[in-house]
Amino acid sequence: MKATPKSATSTTAKKKRYEGFTDEERAAMKDRVEEQKVAARKAEGESDLLAKIAEMPEPDRAMAKRLHAAIKASVPALSPTTWYGMPSYAKDGKVVCFFQAAQKFKTRYATFGFSDRAKLDDGAMWPVAFALTKLTAADEARIVALVKKAAS
Repeated sequence: MKATPKSATSTTAKKKRYEGFTDEERAAMKDRVEEQKVAARKAEGESDLLAKIAEMPEPDRAMAKRLHAAIKASVPALSPTTWYGMPSYAKDGKVVCFFQAAQKFKTRYATFGFSDRAKLDDGAMWPVAFALTKLTAADEARIVALVKKAAS
């Protein structure tokens, strides 16, 4: 007669938690994992944004490219992403501003806008979107200044 095999759990030692790391080291490792996740999302978000820009007809594509370069260089705290299929920039996962090509809703001008997360409050009324038919250096500088304020 054959002996009944014993359960593997009865002969296997119980797992013990490794206590070699301090609480601070564990917290640092968790922080690093989160940083890597954020970096991966940023890279993915930027590639999505660039793909949307590439789909745009001129002159919107040229304006979107210039704005992307200026925002990325001037406000690194914002993460490139897409929002409703439009190039946008987020802080802590929340969209702060976006570029809407004229073709998106078949309008006669492109729009650079801000979400309700933008910190542009100025009294009881303030602008949250700007029509763009072309992008001058002065317009670009004004938008960058507004984006910096919005992301603060």
